[in-house]
Amino acid sequence: MEILGVKFAPLNVPLQRRLQTLTAAIWIFITLFGAFWGYIITAYLLLYTETIRYFLVPYFLWMYYDWDTCYRGGRSELWTRVVKKNVFWHYFCNYFPLRLVKTVDLNPNKSYLFVCVPHGIFSMGIISSFGTDALDCKKLFPGLEIRPITLDQHFKVPLFREYVYSLGFCASSVRSIEYLLSTPPESPYTGKATILIVGGVSEMMESTPGTYRILLKRRKGFIKLALKHGTSLVPVFSFGETDLYNQIYRPEGSTFRRIQNHIRNLIGVPPVVFSGRGFFQYSFGLIPKRLPVTVVVGSPIELPKITDPTPEEIDIHHETFIKHLVELFETQKHNYIKNSEKVTLELNV
Repeated sequence: MEILGVKFAPLNVPLQRRLQTLTAAIWIFITLFGAFWGYIITAYLLLYTETIRYFLVPYFLWMYYDWDTCYRGGRSELWTRVVKKNVFWHYFCNYFPLRLVKTVDLNPNKSYLFVCVPHGIFSMGIISSFGTDALDCKKLFPGLEIRPITLDQHFKVPLFREYVYSLGFCASSVRSIEYLLSTPPESPYTGKATILIVGGVSEMMESTPGTYRILLKRRKGFIKLALKHGTSLVPVFSFGETDLYNQIYRPEGSTFRRIQNHIRNLIGVPPVVFSGRGFFQYSFGLIPKRLPVTVVVGSPIELPKITDPTPEEIDIHHETFIKHLVELFETQKHNYIKNSEKVTLELNV
């Protein structure tokens, strides 16, 4: 039913789909406002409660003790198992639906750096694939301890940080990634996979439906780290990620983009003006569109171990990675993109 250009959901939507939409709405609320509410709730408990405020003292002491955990491999599985297996994630993944596909088996005794593109607005495909157990990533990649990377500022927010930790995340810093690449996995795992969305939050500004613009040509730090530790690179592509939201897009050099970049430099996250759908209508809102997203994991690229790689060596292996990523996109896009012959992978941003 459509009224004044707004397309409303029918009244007879099955309960299962309503629950799926609810989980997507809860997830986006936590992602967008979790840090804000973490500070607000903490301040309220400190200032306006008689007894609970005293429980915050040991919590702050715990935060102080736990401050560097995000740089030292994150929480152990003992802390994350319950949240990652929660039925919530099954409803969330079935909403789109989300799928995780591997193209080859990976050696369970090796260390890998999964280099993922594109970021999209919120990286829902990558987070669900590797931050939860809903898509059976541990069955697809047995023996690998999987550690996704996210903004290190998330780990500094009271209360909200516990949610981020509960999904097994570690901080997006050289210190954190070096630790993950240089240390052996926790028992009973025999190998390790570090999940890096290489374009980062800057790539949010490039996400528009039907396009795949990625920030990769100038991103070479991951190559240097992989060479330093002899870690194999694995290209990972999230097909459909950029279709989940519309946004006001302006190219690099425009006034709007300069404002976005300035704010990103100040707070770490660019302000993107985006729109998906609502709970009872499909025309606008904060909830992502109900469209399929498929995360495809490509073949590993073996790298030599070079303790101090030269710029020339980094460039050579960077070009090799780009070649493999483009090949993964071109060979797989026909399976997951409509009118795929018209869609190209844009690397020149």
